Amino acid sequence: MLGFRLFCAAGLLFLTLVFLSASGCSVSKPKMEEDSAPRFITLMTWNVHNLFDGKDDGFEYDEFLESAGWSAEKYHGRVNAVSAAIETVEPLPDVIIFQEIESLKILEDIALSLPRGYLWSHFANNPGAAVGLGILSRLPLAEAKVHSITIGGNTAPRPVLEARIEAEGSVFVVFACHWKSKVGGDELTEDVRKASARVILRRIRELWDYEPGLGLIVAGDLNENHDEFYRRNAGVISALLPDDPYCAGLTGCIGKNGEEDAGRQRDFIVLSENTPPEPVHFPKDAIVLFSPWLRDLENGSYFYRNNWETIDHFLISRQFFDNTLWEYEGTRIVNDQPFANSSKIPVSYNMRTGNGLSDHLPLLLTLKFQR
Repeated sequence: MLGFRLFCAAGLLFLTLVFLSASGCSVSKPKMEEDSAPRFITLMTWNVHNLFDGKDDGFEYDEFLESAGWSAEKYHGRVNAVSAAIETVEPLPDVIIFQEIESLKILEDIALSLPRGYLWSHFANNPGAAVGLGILSRLPLAEAKVHSITIGGNTAPRPVLEARIEAEGSVFVVFACHWKSKVGGDELTEDVRKASARVILRRIRELWDYEPGLGLIVAGDLNENHDEFYRRNAGVISALLPDDPYCAGLTGCIGKNGEEDAGRQRDFIVLSENTPPEPVHFPKDAIVLFSPWLRDLENGSYFYRNNWETIDHFLISRQFFDNTLWEYEGTRIVNDQPFANSSKIPVSYNMRTGNGLSDHLPLLLTLKFQR
């Protein structure tokens, strides 16, 4: 049996062949019976909050240096806790998008700790960055691309990792993201998040020019609420905007005389609660994605200063709502123990005690196969 693993590190792709063999005989992949074909795919996105391996490489945050008491033993304890928590999720995710992991080694160690063959991995970061992001999958991943983001001569802390997921003879694309945080000020950092949105919009247009039926999912910690625009009193155009007439007019996409200009959607993603997510108030050629926060989810995935925030996302394209191939089934917040306490608030990792997991709750997306 021949399996493939594609690894991304610091923007470079490395191809590793994994051979499975048995002494004295050849092992071939059994033909999958139609009745045993999978009918569902589950994807998880989770910011695991600063998961560092046990070896110093010079880029760690100070508290995760060996001199500060961080160790291989503590690292493996945390990997085991993360893996054990994932195993409690039902159904077990087929694809996991991680944010705030230090290295490819972490993906490999988590894969070894989980059941059911997570054979495909991608990791990406910026050179010299403390943490990056990665994808761990039981389904084949192909054609990984890493998109760095630069604005005004400054590079965003993390790139966008693009990968194709192959299932049931079809393909869809996931954009794994961890956008710039608001450290430094909401408005001062908004341009960097809008630059990340611009990269995704450009890639969506490029992909749909050649594959208009290709399904796309934006996943990860975007450090932006689904209703960010109105949380900030509609004062600044944000990287995520609702599909409403006020935003369409404010961005210049709809002029005073009703004329449309989809070309003005350069650095913001339009969110919709409609399924399929077709534009209503924006021009017909605008890129609009479905946000489960607008319909299926409540509260939030991140609890900050006694308030819920909706900064972790699955944003889903129209192809998952056309009753062909993979269809949107639902999204939920994983807010059970051990991820959360009895009040459904995430249990952060405590370096002193080794208890807890992350200050973010995972999101779980389910897709159903339509024949």
